[in-house]
Amino acid sequence: MNKTYKLEAILWSIAFPGFGQLLNGHLVKGVLFILLEFIINVNSLFNQAIMFSFLGKIDEAAGVVDYQWLMFYPCVYMFAMYDAYKFAEGENPRLSFVPFAFGAYFVTVGLMYSPKIFFGISFGPIWLPILSLIPGLGIGFIIRYILIKITSKTNYRGRHS
Repeated sequence: MNKTYKLEAILWSIAFPGFGQLLNGHLVKGVLFILLEFIINVNSLFNQAIMFSFLGKIDEAAGVVDYQWLMFYPCVYMFAMYDAYKFAEGENPRLSFVPFAFGAYFVTVGLMYSPKIFFGISFGPIWLPILSLIPGLGIGFIIRYILIKITSKTNYRGRHS
């Protein structure tokens, strides 16, 4: 069975957690991620909150969503994306997990702060977490870069001492 390329695995994982694993031939993991996504989605009323948010009904989205269940979603979603990426065809860059992890952290924090009003605007439980992903990935890439530089210098010194 041919493996999928990293971009294809990421894009299918963004569409639905577990699809990247299915494409990579990891059927058990794929089905597990699909089940987790379904359980979290149904119990958090996530799709209804998405629908309200896209219709501009932010208060209704915030009122319908179950935050206790939705708090699981960012980590499951980002880990499913990373796992699909990691096992897809192609090189795995050092510390490639760092941006995914920081993306999950920031989306979770965005979800926690979503009931707050920023600049007179309520972004709600969908838009603020989505917007939080951007700085999360950015900071994750910066931290990954710093860690690679630090560990490269340490390894360089250690070999030539």
